[in-house]
This record gives sequence, structure tokens and C-alpha cells, in this order.
Amino acid sequence: MTAVEILSKLVSFPVLGGQSNISIAEWIESHLTTHGVAFCNVPNEDGSKRSIHCRIGPAVDGGLILSGHMDVVPTEGQPWETNPFELTDVGDDKLYARGSCDMKGFIACCLAMVPEMVAADLKVPIYLALSYDEEIGCIAAPALAADIVSHYSEVPKFAIIGEATMMRPAVGQKGIVIYKTTVNGSAGHSSRIKQEVSAINEAARLILWLEEKMNRLIDEGQVDERFVPPHTTIHCGLMEKSGIAPNVIADSATFYWDVRVIPKDKSVDILEEFRAYCAELELENRKRFPDFKVETTEDHPDVPPLDTPEQLEVVPLIKKLTGKEELITVSYAAEAGQFAEVGFQSVICGPGDIAQAHRADEFVSKAQLESCTAMLKKLIEEFSV
Repeated sequence: MTAVEILSKLVSFPVLGGQSNISIAEWIESHLTTHGVAFCNVPNEDGSKRSIHCRIGPAVDGGLILSGHMDVVPTEGQPWETNPFELTDVGDDKLYARGSCDMKGFIACCLAMVPEMVAADLKVPIYLALSYDEEIGCIAAPALAADIVSHYSEVPKFAIIGEATMMRPAVGQKGIVIYKTTVNGSAGHSSRIKQEVSAINEAARLILWLEEKMNRLIDEGQVDERFVPPHTTIHCGLMEKSGIAPNVIADSATFYWDVRVIPKDKSVDILEEFRAYCAELELENRKRFPDFKVETTEDHPDVPPLDTPEQLEVVPLIKKLTGKEELITVSYAAEAGQFAEVGFQSVICGPGDIAQAHRADEFVSKAQLESCTAMLKKLIEEFSV
């Protein structure tokens, strides 16, 4: 099967982040089995989801992992002009479908090259590593990477995470974490605003503190010009459970905020400083309402950033495989930082433009799939010498 034929099959599985991915996993496993490739599963606790990894080639140190995720984001409410779960070719070099860019195009190229990998006289192994629930927090990647380390007697050295970069090598990504903060205030008549403690008002102070914290980091020189924007961002994007009427003081307010850190910053440091400010507010407001409190919990797992030094061997390797000398960074989150944390020299490089991901009429160009296939052919050649 060609990459396009495989992609057509992969996008037909409407597996969203958080849902069971058994259907698409079984199809991929069948494809591997057809070509004589043994695979391993890394299931979740209840067995409703599983990651897949496999090795093609000899059991020797120094191999390379090709990594992708099987889940996609929802399409509900988006103005699609085509069926999002049917690969559509309208003759403009673009293949439309949910996940065509993010990131089933990369997986399709990898699976299409499996026969060539099997037939090649590989001196160093190539691994496939496919995860679930990336779109809701890169949840499965740590267990998948850890299982690769423990399962094989040899040690892989490199990892290419095939997120959309227009086939440009990316050596850095921002990390991400999302927090949920709930403020418990006192209900009352709005005329008593000075006697009661409005949860909405206090939540507003906290949200403004977060914005000011972001600005302080910039003013203190915590910038990395490789990224756009070149600094850590802190943003409140959702408020809920906040009040019942304009003339009633709100006794509860909940908001969600995300932190996208550049490699030199740590989200835990921002959280600790935020909690210290919350403690100050609690001491002050408990003078009026003893039960006032602020609680913050993690709503999205803390995904580490990626910062691959140029002196690592993976950098000249990916330059050679892609034929591109320029290195980039990306501001979106990916599983690359998690693979790097367990010791794999990691980069991000895959077909498609991230600007097309998560939107209506998502697409990947045929030219990008061809470029990805060419990179994989060079990888096979490189590891067969």
C-alpha cells in the first residue's frame, strides 16, 4: 500500500483523544503482521486503549524511533466542506481529512515504508512508536517511551517525532501544563460587597497576577528568540461556575489557565509563586470570611519542553536525512520532550503545516508526503551502510 492509501484508511478511524483507540490500533497491528513485524502493546489500565511499538532490524544499540500519535481532535462545530473522516482529493495537491496533517500523514509514510525496512539489510534498527491520547495531554508517551527502554535488550539512541513541521528539523518545543483554580468566596446581597468576599473579584485578581507574572518574566530577560513568541506564555482561557445573578455576590469561581514554557523556564516555579500569592489573599480575605480559600490542581499533565543541543549526533543526522541545514523550534506541545527525558536524542520533523491542524478542512499536501517518504528512504539507506 502507498502512503496515500494507508492515510485514507487511517483517517477513517474517528478516534478522538480520550476515546478507545483499539480500532485503529488493530488495523496498524494487522499491517505490521502482514509484513512479518512483531509488535508490543502498552495498554492503559482498563485495556480500552493501547500504544504500539516495534523494532525492525537487528537488536543492536544506536537505533532510531519514529514516533507518532493515533488520536485526533474533534470536528464538531467546525465548517467542514468535506467529510472529515474520509480522505478527499479535489485535485489541488491537497489531501483533506481530520488528522491528515496532525499526524496520520507521518504515520502513513512510516507504515508504507515498512516493507522496504524489512527488506533492507539494516545494520542499525528502526523502531515505530505510536501513542494514544496525545491530543488531551500527551498522556501515553511517558509509558510508551519507558516500555521501549525496558522491553528491548539494546538501547535506541535517536527519536524523530513526526509532528507537522513542513519537513524542517525542529530541535526545540515549548512545554505545556493547564491548571484549574477554584475560588471559594461568600454569597450575599450585592450591596454587601465590602462585607462579603466575591469569588469573581478575587479570581479576577488572580488572573491579572498571572498576566503580570508573564510580563515580569519578559522584563527580567527570560526570552528565547528561537520561539514565537520568544517567551513563556501564561493565559486564562476559560471561566465557569462563576456566580448566579448580577445582584448576588458570587461564592464560587473557577478558571483554567495554561502555561507554555520556553526551555529555560519551569512551570512548577510559576505555580509555586502563584500559590504563594494565593496564600496572601487567603490571609487577607479570611478576616471577612473565614472559609475563603483558593485551590489549584493540574488539569492537563505537565509536558516538558524540548531543547536538543546542536552538538548531539541527532542534529547532523536529521539535517542529512532532510537535506535541510536550518533548524527551527515550535511553540506547540509535542511528545518529543518526553522521549528526550528518558534519554533519546530527539527532534521533531514531519509532513504538513501546523497551521492546518485542528481546523476545518485540515489537509496535508501530496508533496509533503513525498518529502517525508524520501526522508525515510534516506534513513533506511543510512542505517544499511
